Amino acid sequence: MNKAQLVEKISTDAQCTKAQAEAILDVTIESIKKAVAKGDDVKLVGFGTFSRGKRKARSGRNPQTGAEIQIPASKMPKFKAGKEFKDLLN
Repeated sequence: MNKAQLVEKISTDAQCTKAQAEAILDVTIESIKKAVAKGDDVKLVGFGTFSRGKRKARSGRNPQTGAEIQIPASKMPKFKAGKEFKDLLN
């Protein structure tokens, strides 16, 4: 499912216009991104938790030359599915 299909589904289920559904989806995604970037967790009970993780510095290889390179430490987004969501899949 892509964004357009999700907007269509939200519009139908919530009985609102596609423009309203897209605006709500955009605001929701932006709010989650800003909260996680700030270091907060976003917990949606029954769905999951969005959080910020850390990746340690490590060495890697340039696939073109084979030369060893150092990959710096970085922060990355994480998502942990909630129990209800996991149960739905099994």
